[in-house]
Amino acid sequence: LEFIPVLGFCLFGLIHMVLAIAMAFMYIDGYNFNGSSFVGFDNFKNVLSDKLFWQSIGNTFYMSVSTFINILLALLIAFLLTKKIKGKKVFRTIYFIPYVCSVVAVTLMWLWIFNYRFGIINHLIRLAGGQAVDWWGSSELFIPVLILMGVWSGTGYGIILYSAALTNESTSLYEAAKVAGASSFKSFMHITVPAISPTTFYLLITGLIGALQEFARPQILAPNGGPGDAGVTVVFYLYRRAFSYAEMGPASATAWLLAIIILGFTVINFALSKLWVSYDS
Repeated sequence: LEFIPVLGFCLFGLIHMVLAIAMAFMYIDGYNFNGSSFVGFDNFKNVLSDKLFWQSIGNTFYMSVSTFINILLALLIAFLLTKKIKGKKVFRTIYFIPYVCSVVAVTLMWLWIFNYRFGIINHLIRLAGGQAVDWWGSSELFIPVLILMGVWSGTGYGIILYSAALTNESTSLYEAAKVAGASSFKSFMHITVPAISPTTFYLLITGLIGALQEFARPQILAPNGGPGDAGVTVVFYLYRRAFSYAEMGPASATAWLLAIIILGFTVINFALSKLWVSYDS
């Protein structure tokens, strides 16, 4: 039975990785290898010379802002929930529900919330005497609304992890700080933040990796890429080249460029973690 995980990885991971590497250096007509030929780095040059690819990188990093907001909000809310508040379990459940909901269902819900004609947001704006806003039709507003969606759906996960980390903290350090006359803010910054830094690091790494692979929400909201291609992320760009234009070579090259970007940021984060992550608490 020990070989089953290895067999599963080979069948569903390794073989596809090898094929993706091969296709990244080949010209492929359609979805089979008939008439394919080796073209070297031409697919990578094709992708790197495409302005839309670079815009998709910018869009992806812009959307990843929600990761940092999630971490800050999750820490703040989790810290407040450690206080003597009635119904803490209920609040944690309410915050966590959006995280486990279907991405498709949640995205369609937000699509209607910000609908130009029938959305509740524009309805409230009209009641206040303002003019309705075309949220999904504006290239300036499209990504900020996506960030809001990401914060709403992703903060609950961080709250659960931070709540567990804060529960395991030693109270002796806080008692010593209180005796020494340290303020609540100083205790939070010098005791709480270092103690939960491994949790913060985990949320940062997994959050950025997930953000760099963003695809479902912008694709559901705007299958055509959104206003001014504001909704085209790197994975969305890859998807369009593979399945809209049947360009498997450039699509595979895009996949490996994204893998390199993710690997680079992960390595940098691990290197910088030595400066601020503490495992002694």
